[in-house]
Amino acid sequence: MSGFYLALEGIEGSGKSTVGRILAQRLGELGIDSITVREPGGTDLGEELRRMVLHSGHMAPWAEAALFAASRAQLATEVIAPALADGRWVISDRSYYSSLAYQGGGRGLGVESVRRLNETVLDGVLPDLVVVLDVEPEIGFARETERDRIGQDGVAFQRVVAESYRMLAAHDDRVMLLDAGVTPEALTDAVLAIALERRHV
Repeated sequence: MSGFYLALEGIEGSGKSTVGRILAQRLGELGIDSITVREPGGTDLGEELRRMVLHSGHMAPWAEAALFAASRAQLATEVIAPALADGRWVISDRSYYSSLAYQGGGRGLGVESVRRLNETVLDGVLPDLVVVLDVEPEIGFARETERDRIGQDGVAFQRVVAESYRMLAAHDDRVMLLDAGVTPEALTDAVLAIALERRHV
């Protein structure tokens, strides 16, 4: 049996890491084998690229998009595809939908242009379900005490990204939008219910 690839998305401070951690525990309690990954990162190459893209100085928007895509391609080939082939669930803290929202929408590169780049390098290794944890940008931004290069672009940039996520959810059947203004446990319950329903459709 093939696995299931679930991506958690959202702006800075939306709770992706916390929900991912609780979700892995819940899956374990159900006897479902899973792995958790993060983007960018998750491989030796990916971690090097993560440092470059999140902690360097000024970067051209397409250079930023290309580095994210390169890290993502390595993760898909080295980690995600083999896990799915083994029948495991993959819980990903971000996916190429981050690039659609951040670089496509936030940086103004165009969602479809960024989509073409990423879907080319991913070669079919795409999430089965993308759950966007929707939080008001001011709230999410206030939760982040340490900000990387992208987080330093400020709350106005996060507003644009949040709206990009909402547009994606409105037009893409793969994407579900959930209100993240509840407890992490309640949010995880909602994510798990959607994922289990989608897994068996």
